[in-house]
Amino acid sequence: MTRPHTVLVAVYSPFAAWNIPAVHVARLRGEFPQHRFLHATSEAESLALMPDADIAFMAELRPGHLEAGRRLQWVHSPAAGVGGMLFPAMRESPIVVTNSRGVSADTIAEHVIAVTLALFRKLPLTVRAQAARTWAQDAVLAGAPLRLIDGSAALVIGLGSIGGAVGRRLQALGARVTGVRRRASAPAPPGFASVAAPEQIPALLPGADIVVLAAPQTAATRGLIGAPELAAMRPTAVLVNVGRGPLVDEAALVTALQDGTAGIGGAALDVFVDEPLPSESLLWDLPNVVITPHVAGFRPDHWQVVTTLFADNLRRFAAGQPLHNLVDKHAGY
Repeated sequence: MTRPHTVLVAVYSPFAAWNIPAVHVARLRGEFPQHRFLHATSEAESLALMPDADIAFMAELRPGHLEAGRRLQWVHSPAAGVGGMLFPAMRESPIVVTNSRGVSADTIAEHVIAVTLALFRKLPLTVRAQAARTWAQDAVLAGAPLRLIDGSAALVIGLGSIGGAVGRRLQALGARVTGVRRRASAPAPPGFASVAAPEQIPALLPGADIVVLAAPQTAATRGLIGAPELAAMRPTAVLVNVGRGPLVDEAALVTALQDGTAGIGGAALDVFVDEPLPSESLLWDLPNVVITPHVAGFRPDHWQVVTTLFADNLRRFAAGQPLHNLVDKHAGY
């Protein structure tokens, strides 16, 4: 019989969509009566309960949690990105970290296609015209032409499960897709014509019609796209960020989007440096920007799938078996 463990399920995000629903906490308690589940619905509760926890199922872990977690052995994140919890003390600790990568890959890939087509077909302009009850055919057809993904060149930066799913869909629609990853010498995955190393990004940007950021947030990727990179891009190129907000210098992006001659054609952003995006951000009013509120990864059965992954790993942890989705805490993913 496996030793019982105490599991802290912390659900205190101010954004309801990121909180693990109570019905799934109840489901875990029903599936694992041998373990004790502590349900924290505020940060204060999570800090108070952390000293009793062997395991934490939570999206936000801060230095105070680590200091309080004297028994903590394993943390599972309901998200794919865990860069925010990998502060120095956490990286150096023996605590194992797993994430939920792969759960939202197909969902995010479809989101990338949707927002890319929205920019290529000038849908932000037509939505504004619809709200004003204006027939905007002349405005839509003026300037840059309406475009197709078919025949375009796409650059996908980050070839994890999300980047791979994006590349396959872009290729299926007729794009020629180049991927960027650290292990550039490995064979190109399905959907990709070629794979390059991160240091080749400056040379690749001028040839891309679509640039998709699907990389994790690490020390190496912070500020990956700044003023020099934006200046290297085509004036008609679109940038899609479904990675993490700090990958992009937002001030430089605003400048590039405002410049009708030396800037870029548009951007679709699902993630931001500060979330929610502050109301005073200039990004809100730019006509060539599609803003979505960090929802690219959600699907109808999102929490069912995420808690099933955690449940499988809990069985493995209790049995001393290798865990799925183990995070390299020093690499950041």
